[in-house]
Amino acid sequence: MQPEEVLRRLKHISRPEVLASMASFGIRAEKAYGVTVPLIRKMAKELGKNHMLALRLWDTGVHEARILATMLAEPEKMTERQMERWVSEIASWDVGDHFCGNLMVKTPLAYDKAFDWSSRKDEFVKRAGFALMAYLAVHDKAAPDRAMEAFFAPIRKQSGDDRNFVKKAVNWALRQIGKRNTHLNKLAIQVAHDIGLIDAPATKWIASNALHELQSDAVKKRLS
Repeated sequence: MQPEEVLRRLKHISRPEVLASMASFGIRAEKAYGVTVPLIRKMAKELGKNHMLALRLWDTGVHEARILATMLAEPEKMTERQMERWVSEIASWDVGDHFCGNLMVKTPLAYDKAFDWSSRKDEFVKRAGFALMAYLAVHDKAAPDRAMEAFFAPIRKQSGDDRNFVKKAVNWALRQIGKRNTHLNKLAIQVAHDIGLIDAPATKWIASNALHELQSDAVKKRLS
């Protein structure tokens, strides 16, 4: 299937109300049709993995086509150059999260890029770094605790970034790491307390929100 045909199919299943609601979720997109993620996932299953098609769909710049591209791309075929190009072109948090959760978390460079991108200045690149940490905490079940503990340093260091999409991703990564097991839960709670002592608006919110979940009865029950 050619990219043009995929775009026609996306337009066919688009809905004006979906496009109108995107702004309410903080999604910015210059080129978008208004297609729900479940429908995009359904299309991805129908099309199957196709790295070349994914690259061409990404190049269209269409919001939904880029989300679909993250589902069709083959992790083992993603070059570092392609990773860097895609992350530099992300213009909305949802595309970045799909890029990390559908694709990057499955690549050999996932950990390296999590550290690297979390230190970048661009808001969406930095968010991608912490989103990748969160996805690794959830999906890399075999990772040793020390791999997760290493994420605490950039979480502490970048917790003062008050940009909305960054601070939410820092918080997300901290919470996901702290829900892996009792050992990491204890360490994540301590990190949250440490962050809370930093005098910055973002740190107060990150600490409070993380502690609310990490110390909750639900998390304690699940970990025990």
